[in-house]
Amino acid sequence: MACAPILSLEPPSRLLFLIVSMLIICQLSAQGTVGPGGASTYVDGQGVIRWSGSDEEITGFGVNYTVPFAHAYRSAERLGLEPKRMIDRDVYHFSRLGFDLYRVHVWDTEISDTLGNLLDNEHLDAFDYLIAELGKRGINYVLTPIAYWGNGWPEPDRPTPGFSHKFGKAGSLTTPEAIRAQERYLRQFMEHVNPYTGVAYADDPRLLAVEISNEPHHDGTPETVTDFVRRMREAVEASGTEKPVFYNISHSTHLMEAYFAADIRGGTFQWYPTGLGYGKALPGNVLPNVDRYTIPFDSIIRAAGGAKIVYEFDPADVNSAYPYPAMARSFRSAGIQLATHFSYDPTYLAAYNTEYNTHYMNLLYAPQKAIGLMIAAEVFRQVPRYADYGSYPADTTFDAFSVSYERDLALLNDGTHYYYSNDVKDSPRMPDSLSSIAGFGSSPLVRYGGTGAYFLDQLEEGVWRLEVLPDALQIRDAYGRNSLDKVVTVLQENIHDMTLSLPSLDGSFMVRPINAGNDWAPGVREHRFAIRPGVYLLGDSGRVATREMDAPWAGGRLRDYAGTEGTVDRVHVVHSPPPVVQAIPYTVAADIVSPDSITRVELVAPLGPPIEMKRTSGFTYSATVPIDRVKPGAFTYYIKVTTRDSERTFPPDVDGDPYEWDFYQRTPYETRVVPVMHDIRLFDAHRDRDALVLSQWTDGLSLRPSGPGLEDEFLIRLSSLARAGNGGGTDSEASDYAIRHYLKPVLGGLRGRWMYHDSLVIRGESLYGQPQPIEVGLTLSDGSTFATVVDIPVNVGEVVVALADLELAPTVLLPRPYPGFLPYLFESQRDKAFDLSEVESLQIRIGPGQSNDQLAQPQGLGLISVDIR
Repeated sequence: MACAPILSLEPPSRLLFLIVSMLIICQLSAQGTVGPGGASTYVDGQGVIRWSGSDEEITGFGVNYTVPFAHAYRSAERLGLEPKRMIDRDVYHFSRLGFDLYRVHVWDTEISDTLGNLLDNEHLDAFDYLIAELGKRGINYVLTPIAYWGNGWPEPDRPTPGFSHKFGKAGSLTTPEAIRAQERYLRQFMEHVNPYTGVAYADDPRLLAVEISNEPHHDGTPETVTDFVRRMREAVEASGTEKPVFYNISHSTHLMEAYFAADIRGGTFQWYPTGLGYGKALPGNVLPNVDRYTIPFDSIIRAAGGAKIVYEFDPADVNSAYPYPAMARSFRSAGIQLATHFSYDPTYLAAYNTEYNTHYMNLLYAPQKAIGLMIAAEVFRQVPRYADYGSYPADTTFDAFSVSYERDLALLNDGTHYYYSNDVKDSPRMPDSLSSIAGFGSSPLVRYGGTGAYFLDQLEEGVWRLEVLPDALQIRDAYGRNSLDKVVTVLQENIHDMTLSLPSLDGSFMVRPINAGNDWAPGVREHRFAIRPGVYLLGDSGRVATREMDAPWAGGRLRDYAGTEGTVDRVHVVHSPPPVVQAIPYTVAADIVSPDSITRVELVAPLGPPIEMKRTSGFTYSATVPIDRVKPGAFTYYIKVTTRDSERTFPPDVDGDPYEWDFYQRTPYETRVVPVMHDIRLFDAHRDRDALVLSQWTDGLSLRPSGPGLEDEFLIRLSSLARAGNGGGTDSEASDYAIRHYLKPVLGGLRGRWMYHDSLVIRGESLYGQPQPIEVGLTLSDGSTFATVVDIPVNVGEVVVALADLELAPTVLLPRPYPGFLPYLFESQRDKAFDLSEVESLQIRIGPGQSNDQLAQPQGLGLISVDIR
């Protein structure tokens, strides 16, 4: 933007303030472009957010991040850390990942009093600092000043001085005193001058839009809701800001017209395509869940000229990178311009994942997911609004992007950028024109065996900046009940070979370390060198040796480093035996990390001496038990790790050898060995009940012993499946009850040796005196389901279904996507026949095959087991 003198008839003090503000805005603009032609934004008549100076369309993509508030702030203090220094490191991560947008629901309860006065305290100060640091890196933001909830999660709420604490969310939406407090608070918040920038939020060139509050959940009349929203909008605008004001419209969607009647400029949305809080990592293909972001009331938004922002999204509990670019594509296809992932884990908490344990995102601790999110940011910059790439699986390749469930791969390959979240064989389109590489694993250009991310940025022809991050190993499921006393991921700084095949680097380039404290300067032979975590300059020795390490770069310095020290303080063995294997040679693989050098790893198994486990890659060791030692029945074993100073046996992670006479903690790994020609139990009510994914929770679910053998029986009792009163879901959802059981843990140990099976056997009973119709099906790795409707008998018995009788049927999207207006069913376009080798989950539905009269009657199923025979 042009930085010209201001001529005004304003009073001298006001004129001085405007001049100082303009100078600061010019300084911020020099640090990173806020927008071509000017700092203000507006929403045009077609519902497009634009820069007011140039009328160019705005896009933005980034993260939510909470260090200034609540659990994150308290945890920093508890760990003896300075929040601002933690912010510095993580803001560099955001820049490193290419994010240009930030959003958070401000914990108003921590920075306001009951009257709505803004409190100038440590939380507001940390937030001000964060916004200023984001600005230095060229990152814009969306403000959501009101969160409406307490500051506890995941801990109990602490006493706070704010109006939200006094009135709660429901009271804040309806109580006159609370409404007046919010008006006061919104105006004061917008008028607050950030001491680190000297600019009020109302005037900040990096503020793109204001979202009044987080998930308000109205249940009043349209007239009262319109009045409330209008008053909130007017309170924001009373600060003098011209920023467009948005409102959360993805809750209480029946009030859509009432929201826009308050003259908001757009609506905000969220997307959790795999629900929230499964409690463990979700297996299986979720690309059908992220195929489209369908907004059933989009015509109302368009008629009102409203723009669309996604304030939160994440494929919760999914430990993979591939969904993120697919979600970004679906957002762009829905016309969404700004989106922020929820939520980026502060690096000091990422080892524990305590903040929001259904999410997990951090460049160091979840590197593959972070690279996937980096690629998603590019999707927002490159994919036009309302672009249509068809339906899954056709839309797995779109423009320069591709995603793959089978390879857990997100890929950007556009000739300038070459980003990949896993090993990739796809060659770069134009290797001579590449300026940026970001990866995990190996590619045709980079061979690397570490388990951290790395980045290559071309500074000039033949000179590259290389940043290598520490190896990460997830030692526990990150998505369960977590604690600051429970580490889920560790980091280790290891040395690995790296081979680069970059056209602009000859085989004898120089590698110069430049980050603080790094003196690792390896020699290069035929493009290959040993590398440890850090930042390096690569290229001709003459140009590399003289380059200034503190030179400005990407809003910071060339020597900036995203990494941290290793965190491994003891031996960890990561291994989960499959529930069942066949009587064939059994290969055992485990990830093992130790603070000391590992000298030997052994598999201690029955009927023979220990078997040495060899390192195959990264942290992974494996060994194969010969067939003569794999006998039908229970197969138990230990893994013994020997280092320079210790000998530990897992489980239960104790000193000693299982063969010693006083080794009494005998809790070995165990799996069940079955003959090759044997039925396979896909579902067992006793074993698998807690692993089921349900379309909804009801009071009619229980487990009880049943039959002469007292087998456990999973009971489902439903009063009705009539369409009335569906709670805002779809018609299909209202007349349906569905169960999904993931089979990869069961089938993974069989290695595909079960192709001779030809039938499903369902054992159970109807609970209400007449046969209970259910649809039973198998869902394949491409998301398609093959199913048929059967009647479960009144008394406990078996129903046999020939696999040849299964037909293509809708797949229920489970866990249920949130918000609830999103589709319930995925209609596969598969044109191939059923393939048993592709089976990944069991799907059971109550509802299909029933008339409306039948659906209105009580439904009851007692499910004992499902076998494949």
